[in-house]
Amino acid sequence: MDLPPPPAGRRAVLDVWCELQCPDCRTALDDLKALRERYGDALDIQLRHFPLPKHAHAFAAAQAYEEAYAQGRGWEYAEAVLARAEDLDAAGEPLLVDIARELGLDAEEFDTALIDGRHLLVVDADLAEGKAIGVTGTPTYVIAGERLDGGQSQSGLRARIESLADQILA
Repeated sequence: MDLPPPPAGRRAVLDVWCELQCPDCRTALDDLKALRERYGDALDIQLRHFPLPKHAHAFAAAQAYEEAYAQGRGWEYAEAVLARAEDLDAAGEPLLVDIARELGLDAEEFDTALIDGRHLLVVDADLAEGKAIGVTGTPTYVIAGERLDGGQSQSGLRARIESLADQILA
């Protein structure tokens, strides 16, 4: 069903608490792509970091995402890393730089960013905020003040997100 566009300037924000080494987050990509197709710029999908201790390279991957974002290709980078989450477990941080290179990003700057920690504060702030609002796993979505846990199951979450987005944009 084609929906009329939202009123000019009206936007909904969907925070997605994600970890780039998480297989459940990779599964969630299909829903996020569908949401982007449906709402376009009216739904501002924000990737928020929640690196889990059980994944050794998740914190570095979050910092690498921030560097990709700074270079204008955040979502594309996140999707590429999630597609190779199992490889990341074995290859570690060099894979993060290799993915940047494959996407035509400044790989040397990625390497430097992972060493100098320039994006640590953003990742730490997201993690702290996530804990404060009750995020315990990934993916977790927050829209219109409602927290939706996708770590157990994605079933029905996209429909709930659409319902809340439609209310905001109406």
